Amino acid sequence: MIDIRFGPQVCGDLTSGATREWVVPDGLGGYAMGTVAGLRTRRYHGLLVVAGETPASRKLGLASLDPAVVLPSGARVRLGAHEWSSGDVDPRGFELLERFDLTDGLPRWRWRIGDVVIEREIAMAYGRSCVAVVHRLVTGGPVHLELSAACTWRDAHGERRADGPSPRVEPVADGAVVESAYRLAGPGWSPEGQWWTGAHHREEAARGLNPDEDLWHAGRFSGALERPGDTVSVLAWSGDLSDEPPAATEVVAAARARNRAVVTAAKPADAVEATLTLAADAFVVAGPAGPDVVAGYPWFGAWSRDTMISYEGLFLCTGRADLGRELLRSYAATLSEGMLANTADTGRVEYNTVDGTLWFLHAVSRHVTVTGDTDLGDELLPALHGVAEAHLTGTRFGIAVDATDGLLTQGGTPGTALTWMDARVYGVPVTPRTGKPVEVNALWINGLAGLAELTELAGQDAGELHRLHDRAAKAFGTRFPSPAGWLHDVVDAPAPAYPLGGAALHDDDLLRPNQLLAWSLPYAPLEPDGPTLRRVAAGLLTPLGPRSLSPDSPEFTGRHRGGPAERDGAYHQGTVWPWLLGPYADACRRAGVAVDDLFVGVQAHLTEYGLGSVSETADGLPPHAATGCPFQAWSVAELLRARRPR
Repeated sequence: MIDIRFGPQVCGDLTSGATREWVVPDGLGGYAMGTVAGLRTRRYHGLLVVAGETPASRKLGLASLDPAVVLPSGARVRLGAHEWSSGDVDPRGFELLERFDLTDGLPRWRWRIGDVVIEREIAMAYGRSCVAVVHRLVTGGPVHLELSAACTWRDAHGERRADGPSPRVEPVADGAVVESAYRLAGPGWSPEGQWWTGAHHREEAARGLNPDEDLWHAGRFSGALERPGDTVSVLAWSGDLSDEPPAATEVVAAARARNRAVVTAAKPADAVEATLTLAADAFVVAGPAGPDVVAGYPWFGAWSRDTMISYEGLFLCTGRADLGRELLRSYAATLSEGMLANTADTGRVEYNTVDGTLWFLHAVSRHVTVTGDTDLGDELLPALHGVAEAHLTGTRFGIAVDATDGLLTQGGTPGTALTWMDARVYGVPVTPRTGKPVEVNALWINGLAGLAELTELAGQDAGELHRLHDRAAKAFGTRFPSPAGWLHDVVDAPAPAYPLGGAALHDDDLLRPNQLLAWSLPYAPLEPDGPTLRRVAAGLLTPLGPRSLSPDSPEFTGRHRGGPAERDGAYHQGTVWPWLLGPYADACRRAGVAVDDLFVGVQAHLTEYGLGSVSETADGLPPHAATGCPFQAWSVAELLRARRPR
């Protein structure tokens, strides 16, 4: 894997050390997460974040475990870091860091206090909500180590304040149980019990959200580090609190061994691919209904569109075809009226996407093509035929095939945005794209061809599917090319969405990246050409991926910053999306355009934001600073897939 390590100039500077984040997943949707500097900058940062009934319904438990070293002289040196609503940063333990590294996916800090050097490692027990925090004396000593537990128990998307009830902390052997929800265990537990008020999260302030919370100092652990190699460790776990996990050092060793095995099993071609393979592992989780995909850390849960776009990269490129098979079967069980359930993150199952189901058709087709698993194709074939039939006759939100040309249209309803460009501001879609979106129809045509192939592999007649495919592909080639020199983004868009001169229908030729799918999919409706791709690249391509809108558009927004309304308004109006490098690379290869240098910027990005991973988005204007989730499934999956030509 690539070398990820930083010295004191990064660790000790909050503009650098507090903007680089790490995540350690538990395989269930929970995680430990924080920054290189050790400063909690998000409400989501903590050492024990527990997944609930869905991956998105997480609870934050142990927020921090602050070390303090008592030297032989009696001096007490605090190594933690907190920012407070007053503006103070205290303590400032990051100023004593001489190194941080991410090795085998596990974070490790190294503090130096004169001749005393102490390391901290963090790992989670895979498949269990359990974190291990190990401190080891490297040189110097003897010293005494204290570890203050800052606790809470709240929704990961919110905060808890001192004006409410204090957390219930019950003493047990070697530690305490907090709110009957999680247990802390380690040496020399001493209960405390007081509020630390005004803990400040600078990233939440920048996002226009409530940035402050109060933490409960439940108590502290303590132990002696007398000679190099001695350790003081703490475990925290949820679930069955009586089921004690292995020793913390064993949890760390097991996590390291597992991560190495995950990488080795995928047979990566180089260090970058090895890093992306381990990054991909974070998103594949065991959900209530079987294998599932977390769309992004720290705030997303499972979304079918993201899952299916990510499918080939997360499962087929990493040797997880068996798990992928289970996932595709469980997702097929959610089909209703020919539509795949989109998400349950909101607390209920929603069917509000025009493209998620079409990406599902693509994922099943790729699974069978890559693995030769025709049994799965045969098993799912009736459901897939049902998808095609429902789209032909019409389903929710006016999604239906237009009988005049065989293209797929989405009528939509007020307040809905059904494509992947689904942001809304105050309930109003920013880019409604009502009509016949270019990528939706590319996916429809690709899906018909893939379904025809699966049908023939099952020994059935696919003549009608071929007829539907050929008709839609011919109409696509006629309707979507624009005089501007690229493809229309939407054709047959109604006047209320695109009011130009009162025309009943309008073809939108804004330069957007959605057209890339018309050239990149396995059964894409068009063959790409170099000049068209160069025009698209000239307007959209950045080092971290294509922009969602060309800068010469009046609606272009170059910074994905500010409060929720500002960020959602910019989400698909110029913001960069790294996942689109996948379709762009495929289109280039099909056109005979070299892509050897395409991934240089995004590979360098692996050490800049979410360490070892790829962000959700970035600013459309230079220097294209990363935004959104630091760890995003489809960004990682598409980069991993695109570096392996089909």
